[in-house]
Amino acid sequence: MKLFIISILTVLYCIPAAAQADTALAPAATDSVPAKNSLTLGVSYSNNANYYGQKAETKIPYAAFAATYKLKCGIYFSGLAYKLLNDTGAIVSASNAGAGIAFSMGKHFSADINYSHTFYPAYSPLLQASNPDNGSASLVYENWLSTKLMVDYAFGKTQDLFGTFGTGKQITLGSISKKDIITITPSVDVVAGTQRFYQAYLTEKRLRDSLLGTVIGPILGQPGGQEASTKTTTSTQFNLLSYNFKCPLAYNRAHYLVEIAYQLSVLSNKAQSNAGQANSFLSASFYYQF
Repeated sequence: MKLFIISILTVLYCIPAAAQADTALAPAATDSVPAKNSLTLGVSYSNNANYYGQKAETKIPYAAFAATYKLKCGIYFSGLAYKLLNDTGAIVSASNAGAGIAFSMGKHFSADINYSHTFYPAYSPLLQASNPDNGSASLVYENWLSTKLMVDYAFGKTQDLFGTFGTGKQITLGSISKKDIITITPSVDVVAGTQRFYQAYLTEKRLRDSLLGTVIGPILGQPGGQEASTKTTTSTQFNLLSYNFKCPLAYNRAHYLVEIAYQLSVLSNKAQSNAGQANSFLSASFYYQF
């Protein structure tokens, strides 16, 4: 029986996305075009929300539930529901719907084009909440290494453009029986982009803190001062944001996958969220394909 090995579509966001976008948890079959229509259901936990290696000022652990229906022609539809574990209010903290197409471009090349929209509640604590719409295009070269180039355009209250270049390799560690396989897929990617979303995040955070009665101080420096001007200028420039090192360990069988993944993200000095620091993320996921 052919093993079912799921690849997680990444850019940025562990919660959306893509790759660090909200499509990050959307699963797809290893083959760019499946032999038949397929439905994949999944559930994932992460110790913190991750947006292109960046994190919010407050730790945001979450659980996510994903569904992807993929036609044999390569067209797919996806849905996601998120529950922020420190959110004691709504049952669903955010939800996402998307569609795309994956197709082969020869022996070694494959491509993917997709669009998604995320429904955020008012005053969401997520970094990317100001940009609910995301369009993404990626090109993957498969040989001894798997190398990808991805471009994301996030828009809504603001507009941001991100580029991701990465490479990795799936390594087989062995198997327990003839019907399973254990793999590890170390990879590294570099992300660059604009950061208008972060200014919107700070504004929303100040409003949220004010509603909660939290004592807050200036978040953009003195009004109209040099610090505020510098931050605003930096947010509109296309700068290096992060270096991301990922190491997913997966157990695969014919129809399901169990994965534990660790990510270390080193932020550049141009990142507006904890510039120059390192963030770490740990997640666990389960996917089943019909």
